[in-house]
Amino acid sequence: MQLAGLAMLAGTGMKPVAVGWTAYFTRMMTMKRWLLVLLCALPMLGQAAGYTQTRYPMVLVHGLFGFDKLLGVDYFYGIPQALTRDGARVYVAQVSATHSSELRGEQLLKQVQQVLAITGADKVNLIGHSHGSPTIRYVASVAPELVASATSVGGVNYGSEIADLVRANVAPGSIAEKLAVAATSALSGVISLLSGGSQLPQDPLASLDALTSAGAQRFNQRYPEGLPSQYCGEGPLRAANGVYYFSWSGRGSMTNVLDPVDPALALTSTFFSEPNDGLVGVCSSHLGKVIGTGYRMNHLDEVNQSFGIHHLFDTDPVTLYRQHANRLQGLGL
Repeated sequence: MQLAGLAMLAGTGMKPVAVGWTAYFTRMMTMKRWLLVLLCALPMLGQAAGYTQTRYPMVLVHGLFGFDKLLGVDYFYGIPQALTRDGARVYVAQVSATHSSELRGEQLLKQVQQVLAITGADKVNLIGHSHGSPTIRYVASVAPELVASATSVGGVNYGSEIADLVRANVAPGSIAEKLAVAATSALSGVISLLSGGSQLPQDPLASLDALTSAGAQRFNQRYPEGLPSQYCGEGPLRAANGVYYFSWSGRGSMTNVLDPVDPALALTSTFFSEPNDGLVGVCSSHLGKVIGTGYRMNHLDEVNQSFGIHHLFDTDPVTLYRQHANRLQGLGL
């Protein structure tokens, strides 16, 4: 029957059915191959274009003895570039290298208003490292209508045992205190001069008091948003003021033998009673939604210093900032 049917088709000049299905099958397989290639490429296209593109601009804020850029070197080493490459609008603030959290916060507030004026945005996403965390928390507390999110990275949210140690061993008004103030004033002055912020006021004692446990407690009583209900707990993702709060930190000090700063942080880490990054305790860094505290990073690794040297077998610090930008994007921030 099959042979007769093929013969009848041949007599009419029509192509045999078998040949038609072969061509159809070939075309379908070709289309499937191209569809598979397209599906494989879509995730890469999504990450390359807009992966870090948040709704609101991002503002990065440095910590104690910090700067925006010093002799051409970013405080957040390579991080602004990694964020802007895939769509984020990033601004790096410059506040006093040494001063109280409130005064630094007022300086930041003015810069936030400038960013909003430049971009036309309604709000910003703030990310603060170390003393930068209380600084951004101040702005989020006094002007929540301007802040979409506040993220603490290795933040001194409950004080630092290193600051407690210094304050306990340097009596107010003593010669030791005056010498310490002179030395830190000189250092912060040099940092400000080389980073273009020489007009900013410096007050080492105000910063020391702000970073002690007692100073942090006073600050937290006035600006409690985002804090956990108990020490080492997790705070609200979104506080009553409408701002989203996040945090992450590292634990460890000697993370790479090639990093010249690691030995100093290994020494300071011994003065803590809890896991720490060399300068801030892990539990002290908690704020809002805790993204993670198990990263093998010290206090400088958290901002990709020194010069991008970090643990070879743990998360790249830059990756955390990129992932967080994408997290904010997913929340519509």
